[in-house]
Amino acid sequence: MKTLYLVRHAKATLEKIPDRDIDRQLLEKGLKRTKYIIDFLLKKKTKVDLIISSPAVRAYDTARAIAHALKYPLENIKKERALYEGDADKIEDLFYDLPHDIDRLMIVGHNPAITNFANQLLPEPIDYLPTSGIVCLQFDTNIWDEIMQAKIIANFVVTPRMLKKDEKE
Repeated sequence: MKTLYLVRHAKATLEKIPDRDIDRQLLEKGLKRTKYIIDFLLKKKTKVDLIISSPAVRAYDTARAIAHALKYPLENIKKERALYEGDADKIEDLFYDLPHDIDRLMIVGHNPAITNFANQLLPEPIDYLPTSGIVCLQFDTNIWDEIMQAKIIANFVVTPRMLKKDEKE
């Protein structure tokens, strides 16, 4: 079985500096919302073997926050430019070079690519994955480049708003 976590970066500044979108910083509100996701992952005793992140500051800082909480070595987070520049097909391309001993992969990226890729796999599509949202999928295969043909189990789609709502109840 292979497990994939698709994460959209946390809420970031909206400043549109020409050619510097990649440098947009996380907002404090974004980090707070990501904490809901981190707490959820910790309750589920989540472990990852590899984290791949967009090199954009907002995505990489989201990946670092999650990695720190999951005790994943920050220096092992792999930056992948295709996650910043690409679309859903670029995400799929990442699987072709993954070692077979990686069983649990987390990808931290951007919309619309993250939502579009998730919707290729989810039995019930989502409108969009909000900032700090996460989708967890399992695949009945031991080879990453076979996941698109494997039987898929949608473990969860979770957003900070869902978790905040649960907290109030």
